[in-house]
Amino acid sequence: MTQFLEQHHLLGLAIGVATFLIIGLFHPIVIKTEYYFGTRPWWIFLLLGIGAVAASALVADVFWSSLLGVFGFSSFWTIKELFEQRERVAKGWFPQNPRRS
Repeated sequence: MTQFLEQHHLLGLAIGVATFLIIGLFHPIVIKTEYYFGTRPWWIFLLLGIGAVAASALVADVFWSSLLGVFGFSSFWTIKELFEQRERVAKGWFPQNPRRS
């Protein structure tokens, strides 16, 4: 697949689209995670990020290495956003889960 993308000069475009989709996927993940679990699972995103960044360094293919790097750093970003989401909920910008205190 990467060969096809490189031959047709579409590799950058494909990485950009995939990056957009990965980042877009993490927005609702942040909101739902904070709603159902609070900030407690931040360490899961830390482990996901470390694993993805390490895998990115080991994968030779530029496309998959790039996507693993984007996924890893998006996981790190999610940690920060979880704590900021908690503040947004406290301000009333997002609903608080009534089952969780």
